[in-house]
Amino acid sequence: MSRRWSPSPFLKASAALHAGAAVGAVVDPSSWPWVLGAVAANHAVITTAGLLPRTTLLGPNLTRLPAAAQTRGEVALTIDDGPDPKVTPQVLDLLDAAEARATFFCIGWRARLHPALCREIVARGHRVENHGDSHSNAFSLFGPGRMRADIAAAQATLADITGQAPLFFRPTAGLRNPFLDPVLASLDLRLAAWTRRPYDTRDGRPERVLARLTRGLGAGDILLMHDGHAALTPDGLPVILSTLPVLLQSLGAQRLRPVTLQQSLQ
Repeated sequence: MSRRWSPSPFLKASAALHAGAAVGAVVDPSSWPWVLGAVAANHAVITTAGLLPRTTLLGPNLTRLPAAAQTRGEVALTIDDGPDPKVTPQVLDLLDAAEARATFFCIGWRARLHPALCREIVARGHRVENHGDSHSNAFSLFGPGRMRADIAAAQATLADITGQAPLFFRPTAGLRNPFLDPVLASLDLRLAAWTRRPYDTRDGRPERVLARLTRGLGAGDILLMHDGHAALTPDGLPVILSTLPVLLQSLGAQRLRPVTLQQSLQ
């Protein structure tokens, strides 16, 4: 089942600008420099929007938990780029010890290599969501056909393995283009970003990663971490394994409850 797609106000305005530019160029050919400049400026804004993971200019985007979840003192731990056979089981144990729930944005091809691990994530009370099939660094340059094929392949894989169809999608590094929103609508998926990003795929210093996650942390925050592609600490430990226990203790001290994205919407 798909949901009805409606362009964002920004995209509607962009379409109107293009139509007006075309009419203006026909009615007054001498205006073409101004027309070209307006269209070029609009495309620059569209490109910039695609580079901003938390913007809603290109369509709906979950960037903070809803008001009801904030009232309940909830936060969301979202863990990307797995499953990783060495790191993910240890992450699950840490979450179990704290009675915390998390959302794992899994890559399709990795899930096919480690299907039992995906099932284990769900069996322990967490959610597996869609992080694309290829996790291509060029994802934001895909056309609509290739983009849909990539997301749909991961959707089919993850639903088949876990028995639960993903509800959310997160693109590689959060980067996208205007084709993504209609594709997600056709697959009945919601885009999900974050409020806090620790850059833990390139910074292995636990104190820096923790500072980015915990400074001003409060109810409604969506935290991004990585079990796949995690940077290593100076001791050679994936940084998520060093920082997650301290983060969970901090959440407990503040009486903040880690839930899945799905739970936060209930």
